[in-house]
Amino acid sequence: MAEIPLVGGNFVTESRMRPWKALAVPAAVATLVAATAGTAPATAQPVPAVSIEDNATQPVFSRADAVKQTVYVEVEGTDSDHDGRPDRVAVDILRPKETEQGLKVPVIMEASPYYAGGNDVPNHPVDVDENGDPLPALLAEQNKLAAEPFDGYYDNYFLPRGYAVALVENLGSGRATGCPTSGDANETAGPKAAIDWLNGRAKGFDADGRPVEATWSTGNVGMIGVSYNGTLPNAVAATGVEGLKTIVPIAAISSWYDYYRANGGVVAPGGYQGEDLDVLAKYVLTRENGQEVCGGVIDAITAGQDRVTGDHSPLWAARDYLKDVRNVKASVFLVHGLNDWNVKTKQFAQWWYALSRQNVPRKIWLHQGTHMNPFNLRTAEWLRQLHGWFDHWLYGIDSGVTREPQADVEIAPGRWERHASWPLPGTRQVRLRPGPGGTLGTHPRPAASKESFTDQKTRTAEQLAGTAPAADPNRLAYLTEELPADLRISGTPTVNVRASLRDGASPYLTALLVDYGTDVRPNGTLVPTGETYCYGQGVPGDTGCTALRRLGTSETPFTIVTRGWLDVRNRHAADRTEPLRPGKEYSFTWDLQPKEYVVKRGHRLGLVIISTDRDFTLRYPPGTTVTVAPGRSSLTLPVAGDPLT
Repeated sequence: MAEIPLVGGNFVTESRMRPWKALAVPAAVATLVAATAGTAPATAQPVPAVSIEDNATQPVFSRADAVKQTVYVEVEGTDSDHDGRPDRVAVDILRPKETEQGLKVPVIMEASPYYAGGNDVPNHPVDVDENGDPLPALLAEQNKLAAEPFDGYYDNYFLPRGYAVALVENLGSGRATGCPTSGDANETAGPKAAIDWLNGRAKGFDADGRPVEATWSTGNVGMIGVSYNGTLPNAVAATGVEGLKTIVPIAAISSWYDYYRANGGVVAPGGYQGEDLDVLAKYVLTRENGQEVCGGVIDAITAGQDRVTGDHSPLWAARDYLKDVRNVKASVFLVHGLNDWNVKTKQFAQWWYALSRQNVPRKIWLHQGTHMNPFNLRTAEWLRQLHGWFDHWLYGIDSGVTREPQADVEIAPGRWERHASWPLPGTRQVRLRPGPGGTLGTHPRPAASKESFTDQKTRTAEQLAGTAPAADPNRLAYLTEELPADLRISGTPTVNVRASLRDGASPYLTALLVDYGTDVRPNGTLVPTGETYCYGQGVPGDTGCTALRRLGTSETPFTIVTRGWLDVRNRHAADRTEPLRPGKEYSFTWDLQPKEYVVKRGHRLGLVIISTDRDFTLRYPPGTTVTVAPGRSSLTLPVAGDPLT
């Protein structure tokens, strides 16, 4: 057997090296030992090594015997709480005990503001009176969960294979100092400093203040996480920090403006009406004396976020990672739910488009779930691909994962496809035009007709869409004929509406793309299959096993495929509010949330236009009249395969 040098200086023992293949979770094998380049004296203590078989790291290290330590890393140049000292973040580390004997390992890192839980915080009001002032606030339940250290699958699965796991507390949370600032450079600096420490470029201390060095680290880091924990990898990668080799952003934000706003309008994340940057910062402010120390910092966020106009501003630009995508050196394995209305699909799509333009090495998973972890959906295959990904980028192993198709797409519950890329190759833009009488088709329509509806704020978008194809005074609906073949949508739809507004205060136009036709569709739940899958080594309180689940489904007569919003005062730019002349006709163009979706043969595709979207937008007093010229309006769809005719 030959010794093969890997990234970071370790040597591994080669055993039956052959092309990478589907990997079941193997039983632990004896730890293999290799000399450091074969030149050490005979009396030297041999250095433990990782084991490679079938071009994959093998589980030869003990999770039960792992070394656990906490290091407080100094965030040089960042003093978000203005106490005159650099902020610090707490880093909990779990690593193979063999790292005490000279083994050097890479790190799988998850940074989070949630490890210490969260506070009860009231959301902002979303009902607006005649003068544009908010009515009394309503409380919204915060359904964000705290995580116990090392309670996930990284330690059970990856530590035995020669990885360390590092959990980083965000600034202002738990044992960290500083203040939470919801996505700007201060928060990015925390996990970046942890990566610097792992590479010998930052200071770290134990609980007694003694300096600590990461002598066991190869310096190679892969960041992973879901939601906020997935957003931080995007943010840190956009700094170009050395040592960050790959990121796995799951249900992650790429622009905070597009999380709390849309095209100039205040638009909530799904399920959190009235939440905003300041609410989130207050929620994760769990450090000691947080309210006393950070109150002024959060007050500045409240003042700057602007819930009146919804305009883009420097505050939002500081929380936009797209502008720094050229700095990304790490590879990216991106995962997102196609039915995620919390972190909406625009977040993954615009990041993916930007990474593509920069030719960043990348891979994508799109599933039919909501705001969830792929580990809960497709456990064995997720671990197989993630294992190959980390082995390739953190150990330099030719695992073969980069030669597999770039895109895994779940097009229906449990039905996965693999494609060369996303959007699907061959996708083209197809324009549909509304017509009088509620029609929608590819042929030009008479331009002279006008149709109107009156805005209201008590009915949801689902209730308004559900009345089509019948007339409804509170919306307009345009439907195709029954489709002669399946229609595959792959990418970002856009809509152009020629309209005027009068007699009211609502500045919103909302477009809904609706699939009319009874079908069995995912309902946002997870259902146990009754099977248990053991993926890694267990320890007391953590078996290393999980109950397998599948997406729950329901039969429904229609579904809103996607939607999009525009504040009409921002018809020219998201950072510029311009009044409208009541009754004057304008052309309004905006995007809908990106989608991968099949409208089945025999169904009808509908474009529904409303103003207030009760579950997402601010709710102005009812009464705004919207008059649309359907013949001068259009819907543009990214269609894979034959265009709709």
